[in-house]
Amino acid sequence: MAESLVLTPQQIKRKKAAGEPLEPDEDELIHRHTITVLVENSIGSLIRVVNLFAARGFNIDSITVGPTDDASTSRMHIVTTGNDRIIAQILRQLSRLLDTIEVCDLTGSNYVERELCLLKVHYTPQSRAEIMDVNTVFRGKVVDITPNAFTFELTGPTPKIDAFINMMRPHQILEVARSGRVAMQRNQIDY
Repeated sequence: MAESLVLTPQQIKRKKAAGEPLEPDEDELIHRHTITVLVENSIGSLIRVVNLFAARGFNIDSITVGPTDDASTSRMHIVTTGNDRIIAQILRQLSRLLDTIEVCDLTGSNYVERELCLLKVHYTPQSRAEIMDVNTVFRGKVVDITPNAFTFELTGPTPKIDAFINMMRPHQILEVARSGRVAMQRNQIDY
């Protein structure tokens, strides 16, 4: 018979806030987080962020980097998983990096996300119409066509991309290239 630990109200509050289990046999509350990092556009910024994750054993599900409207800065979009305690640690360590200007976890806020997917799928005369119908439903674009393959471009939230790929699986997917998520917080502007 397993003994149950008696936790104080403060310990319960801390564990709940961090997503940690209250009982030894409970699972941790692990969530997917989208983090944006504004960095100075300098040599080595990306590798410092990647090394931070690797050195601490944190996994990066996807990472994208691109310049902002200011040529001296770039914005990174990092998707990772973990409980709230681990994510808080990641956010603190990212904000301490040399080139970091701003770090923001978008997960609890209202934000828009998109991903780009290029998908090459084999077709036959019999499957061509069905493949094009699926593409039309998902509002994809045909960006290349050969005598036996279509290449589609699709943008949207990650679940839409996943659903499109799953619908194309029966038709022999030849190649998939995905950009990873790009996200932006939705702010209401008062005029």
